[in-house]
Amino acid sequence: MKNKNKALISVVIAIHNEDKHIGRCLRSLLSQNISKELFQIVVVNDGSSDKTSYALGLFSGDIIVINNQKNLGLPASLNKAIDYINTKYFVRVDGDDYVGNNFLLFLYSFIINNKHMDAIACDYNLINEKEKVLERKNCMKDPIACGIIFQTDQIVKIGLYDESFLLHEERDLRIRFLKKYNIHRLELPLYRYRQHDNNITNNKEAVENHMSHLISKHNL
Repeated sequence: MKNKNKALISVVIAIHNEDKHIGRCLRSLLSQNISKELFQIVVVNDGSSDKTSYALGLFSGDIIVINNQKNLGLPASLNKAIDYINTKYFVRVDGDDYVGNNFLLFLYSFIINNKHMDAIACDYNLINEKEKVLERKNCMKDPIACGIIFQTDQIVKIGLYDESFLLHEERDLRIRFLKKYNIHRLELPLYRYRQHDNNITNNKEAVENHMSHLISKHNL
């Protein structure tokens, strides 16, 4: 069922067992220096078994929650959110990260004032569990899945996320996207990317298996 909200931007978050960090993430999004009428927050709770549902309930009325009865995986959950939204733009944010107050304002301002730009990615700060900044990252040299404002119809045209990639889904999407469109850099660290031991990307065997899948699919 399509959402009939008249917002222009959807912030899409897909989470599984993220009760520890999702509150911080949502508070940062609800503190944006942009009219709340311009954006909506859509969270897919992907079959969480911890207190994620309770944490999301604390923000009832400020966010839209889509509940998966069972764990479908990250790309399937993201696709479910994209199919639901009806906004011109969308931005993916991960539930264990958070953003600066001007995150949406700057991304949106740049994309609407630069018609030749299909998507805009911002730089980010790598942080630890205590939210100490470890390093500033160039979003083009060290790309991540989040902090990019896309035009929704363009993501639909390239076929959304490939649900066979439980890891590297963002790399696969980026490769396909760049064959038709462009991503430009906004040289401001507006995104906070959390580094911690539970990051799924720390599972070396899974990373290697999905990388082999990526190489095979795109003849890299």
